[in-house]
Amino acid sequence: MLSRNWKCIRNGTLIAATGAMIGIVTPVFAQNEQFLPMLSYRVGPYAAGGSGFYGGYIDYLDMLNRRDGGINGVKLTWEECETEYQNDRGVECYERLKKKGPTGATVVTPLSTGITYALIDRAAADKVPIISMGYGRTDASDGRVFPYIFPLVTNYWSQNTAKIKFIGQREGGMDRLKGKKIVNLYHGSAYGKETIGVLDLQAKKYGFTVTHIEVPHPGSEQQSQWLQIRQINPDWVILRGWGVMNPTALRTAQRTGFPANKIVGVWWSGAEEDVLPAGEAAKGYISAAFHPSGTEFPVIQDILKHVYGAGKKGAVDDTKRIGQQYYNRGVIQGILSAEAIRTAQQRFGRKPLTGEQVRWGIENLRLDEARLKQLGASNLLQPMSVSCLDHEGGGAVKFQQWDGTKWTVISDWIASDQSIVRPEIEKSAAQYAKEKNISPRDCAKEGATDVRKS
Repeated sequence: MLSRNWKCIRNGTLIAATGAMIGIVTPVFAQNEQFLPMLSYRVGPYAAGGSGFYGGYIDYLDMLNRRDGGINGVKLTWEECETEYQNDRGVECYERLKKKGPTGATVVTPLSTGITYALIDRAAADKVPIISMGYGRTDASDGRVFPYIFPLVTNYWSQNTAKIKFIGQREGGMDRLKGKKIVNLYHGSAYGKETIGVLDLQAKKYGFTVTHIEVPHPGSEQQSQWLQIRQINPDWVILRGWGVMNPTALRTAQRTGFPANKIVGVWWSGAEEDVLPAGEAAKGYISAAFHPSGTEFPVIQDILKHVYGAGKKGAVDDTKRIGQQYYNRGVIQGILSAEAIRTAQQRFGRKPLTGEQVRWGIENLRLDEARLKQLGASNLLQPMSVSCLDHEGGGAVKFQQWDGTKWTVISDWIASDQSIVRPEIEKSAAQYAKEKNISPRDCAKEGATDVRKS
């Protein structure tokens, strides 16, 4: 029996919900289906991000089913379980969904650093891979210690070093950072705290001072934090927000007289839903990005044709959200999950695969420019290559600026500083291995190549 306010949706159909005590409706799965659990959140203060992301993710999978019949004849199925971005609910949803489908969970995407942390040991024990694309535990980039965790595309520490490079460019060179003052305004969660250590290292390397200021969940009150920022009078503010914290920060910054073009946000602070509620206060604001907005990409056009064409209903209620940041990020997640399955099928056969088999597919994922063009995702996603040693696979970041109506990309790809990031990843992963009594894998025995040195 269900005792909490649960909602489970399978392939767009409500299969179980509670406001009181009701029985669980168990969906029937065909034997030629690949099941993908969705630990989603469409309600609460972070609903804008969750609904956009999972809308894009589900629409991509739905498009593959409608256009191609799935992946090599294997139909894709999914079921959403509402977490409300809460760690305990995330764990419960994982446990509820991990054994569904003919082969169990394919790959888990929590869209939450806190839930990712809570699932690391469970996923390894269950042999279920987790893709934490652009979030999660950064040292999981070392696949020797974290074989089932993949912070794909770019991790938080990589992004942060690219962000300081960008600020250095704006100041006229990295040497000009000496003596500058930067405030790190961060969400009071595992996600928010993830970059404190690497920022301190960069401050020491480049000679700037950094002040870390926490904003408690959910971030709808920030007056005291911005009064402190006004007293510090920093040259730059890094906004590490999420959900309602982002527009609140921009509006409060305007009231205290801090210019929006001196605020640089993380990519979870850089969607349309983060700036539109702030109105004029957001104009000029800058954020990191690992993909653009827009509907001009062939893959998005295929979703519009096959999923929304002829009045059909997709996974987002407002079609204006199609092509926005969170939606496109969900489409990218769909591409990564599907291509990992496709890669794993090359080794294990065109059939429903286990999580352990799909883990191999993720770790051997190669997306070059030619493949991205075939997928209709050229210029939407950067080329990437994953290995046993490197569970990140990309690492580059662009920056975009809000002009009041749309995001405009204002930089080329900026490479992360692996001279800072990789040693810290390996040191942190080694400490985790020691604490957990883990023997790191020997990647040489698995044909892995060396990690990026840039």
